Amino acid sequence: MLQFRASIVLKELIQTSPKRSFSDIIRHKKTLSNAYCFSAAYRDGRISKLKIHGRPFIQPLAGRRFLCTKTDGAIEPTEQVKKDETVQEATADKKAGILPSLEDLLFYSIAEGQERIPAHKFITALKATGLRTGDPRLKECMDMLKVTLKSTTDGVMLDRHLFKKCVQSNIVLLTQAFRKKFVIPDFQTFASHIDTLYEKGRKLSGGLVADYIPQLAKFSPDLWAVSLCTVDGQRHTVGDTKVPFCLQSCVKPLKYAIAVHDHGTEYVHQFIGKEPSGLRFNKLFLDEDDKPHNPMVNAGAIVCTSLIKHGAGNAEKFDYVMNFLKKMAGNEYVGFSNATFQSERESGDRNFAIGYYLKEKKCFPDGTDMTAVLDLYFQLCSIEVTCESASVMAATLANGGFCPITGERVLSPESVRNTLSLMHSCGMYDFSGQFAFHVGLPAKSGVAGGILLVVPNVMGIMCWSPPLDKLGNSVRGIQFCTDLVSLFNFHNYDNLRHFAKKLDPRREGGDQRVSALFHLPASLALDTCPIEVLHHVMYE
Repeated sequence: MLQFRASIVLKELIQTSPKRSFSDIIRHKKTLSNAYCFSAAYRDGRISKLKIHGRPFIQPLAGRRFLCTKTDGAIEPTEQVKKDETVQEATADKKAGILPSLEDLLFYSIAEGQERIPAHKFITALKATGLRTGDPRLKECMDMLKVTLKSTTDGVMLDRHLFKKCVQSNIVLLTQAFRKKFVIPDFQTFASHIDTLYEKGRKLSGGLVADYIPQLAKFSPDLWAVSLCTVDGQRHTVGDTKVPFCLQSCVKPLKYAIAVHDHGTEYVHQFIGKEPSGLRFNKLFLDEDDKPHNPMVNAGAIVCTSLIKHGAGNAEKFDYVMNFLKKMAGNEYVGFSNATFQSERESGDRNFAIGYYLKEKKCFPDGTDMTAVLDLYFQLCSIEVTCESASVMAATLANGGFCPITGERVLSPESVRNTLSLMHSCGMYDFSGQFAFHVGLPAKSGVAGGILLVVPNVMGIMCWSPPLDKLGNSVRGIQFCTDLVSLFNFHNYDNLRHFAKKLDPRREGGDQRVSALFHLPASLALDTCPIEVLHHVMYE
């Protein structure tokens, strides 16, 4: 009979698990009494080892006894009091040396000791993490849940086995969500702060709806929406988030990203500069090299349009850009407003003047049809999105070019980095310097009232309200972005040490978060479970 104190065994586990520091385990070890030990009866006096997921941990040999017991007054397995079927099954698994699966642990955390759970309880708990039932990554789980509920007698309740059947195809994502492993661990609290900022913006008045494009003037000044999507696919929306509106200038960073993705930085910037112009976005003015200052002003965006699928027809080019944007939006709504396109083309004298000026200065690649480029430019400005779909586009930029809700690589890292850099310095018209100073985040505004905001490595946000200030930016949108950074430490140059008064929604709750990892039944409590379970809960 070999006896090992829990602290010694845990120390061995620390040494074989490079992901955990000793201080991490000491914090967890406080839940174990020093009086507990592990006993195993082996003929040869050895403890076998097994690798699970590539990590070694102590595993009992078949047919031998390996139990958590107390040195004084230990309770033998035959003396266990069986409270209900769930406890009986868990105890039987423990006796057999079976490691509880992630599906089992997830069920126990939601069921809170009950034998069965209503499906809506699982859905409610899922939404609290920020995930949606319509998330493409959860399609298999949701489809299986529908099929399973139809096979039950009441169409509502799930026992452990049915629950396991439903979630097993997406258990990795679900485990991350319920263990608060996403970028915003306490998502409900964060969402409540967003709602408060939204309500503050809703009370604002002032600004005028753009009317130089007649179709834009038809939007109500009372429309106001905010949507966000994190790099882990957590979603929150408030307001008129399903109303379609045109991207207008918000499409400029997106098509620049496509151009760099296709051609590379060096080629694209043979035709377009990188500097803020210091002038109105629709000025007929070039830099000292006779190039547009940057791709965020009209002249630069027109030249950028000419670089996309150069040599192809406009129909092919338009479909190409639309497919890119749909991938960025995770296949959520991306449409087209022909009425806005016609309206913009009919009132686009200034852009035609810019086009001819660019042609005169030989700013386009050889063989470019300038009028066809302008037609495509107007079409791309007339692409429709909702706040919800645009927030996923912004999140794709925040996520380094990977769409958070599909996991698909859409843009190259180079194109994303360049795009965010220019959004930061040139994205907010003549307010770009002020915005970079006060908000410190990459953003792009459009005259339809949208502001595409990116918090790198955290989330993408789209806020939309048609009334604009004198510089062409959404009045409510600017206020929301300013308030967001005043509350949270999202500004690029917020120093956590010196801005302690700001909230950091990315910060995990320390011991409180760990203790809420999974609420296990009494039979699986840390002080009475096999070392395999301890390793699984603490290291996986």
